[in-house]
Amino acid sequence: MNTRKLKNFSFLAFCSLSAAFGVFVLASILYTLVGEGVKGLSLATFTELTPGPGSQGGLKNALIGSLMLTGLGILIAAPIGVLAGTWLAEAGKDNKIAESLRFLNGMLMSAPSILVGLFVYALIVVPTGGYSGWAGAIALAVLALPVIVASTEEMLRLVPPTLKEAGSGVGAPKWRVITQLSYRAAAPGIITAILLSIARISGETAPLLFTSLNSSFMTTDMSQPMANLPVTIYQFAMSPYTSWQELAWAGALIITTFILIVNVLATSLPQLFKARRA
Repeated sequence: MNTRKLKNFSFLAFCSLSAAFGVFVLASILYTLVGEGVKGLSLATFTELTPGPGSQGGLKNALIGSLMLTGLGILIAAPIGVLAGTWLAEAGKDNKIAESLRFLNGMLMSAPSILVGLFVYALIVVPTGGYSGWAGAIALAVLALPVIVASTEEMLRLVPPTLKEAGSGVGAPKWRVITQLSYRAAAPGIITAILLSIARISGETAPLLFTSLNSSFMTTDMSQPMANLPVTIYQFAMSPYTSWQELAWAGALIITTFILIVNVLATSLPQLFKARRA
């Protein structure tokens, strides 16, 4: 075997081993998660409130709280992110302000989530004098925002210029060209970005520790501390009570399954749009 073939074989072998190691680690995590999580899953997990120390119960309030926080966070981030990304793509091509916004958006995208939590804590929790669901939703919205902004801009830039020119050529104003043509062409990518943002923020714990905190009660009042699954998992996993630890594993399995489903939807969505248009 000559040197060239040896190098090629060594490189491919190293790549294969690295891939196998990654798959092994992921499979080990999922095996442990499913094995332990199934033990704590039951009907009571979805119908009963979080229990007291050493008691039996479920995760109903945490599940509903997480759905509310994540849903409201996306409702805040999605329109702002899409509009901001539209401005960057359509009006900020050669604009210094746009360049600064892109730089800040990139920094926000890579910022640790705990810093976002501290920011919202100082901005909302301290002035209002207490933790609240609103603060938690805003923290999650801030985390989702940069992904939606960047993806919207990128998707709109990929829209063929001829499509926009055709709309302008028949006398359509720019806003109508954007809403009727550009958005329609970029819709799969934008919706995928929103779904990926949901997957990202649904498992965040650090920002919620500083904003919505947690609650043992069932509440839909966004002005009060709100139960949520990530913080509940953290608290129960660190406890010495077996019943709490089992619920923590069950919660981790639920949130992982949810994220997996959202990611599958985000991956398959462009193909569904393509098949529908064909």
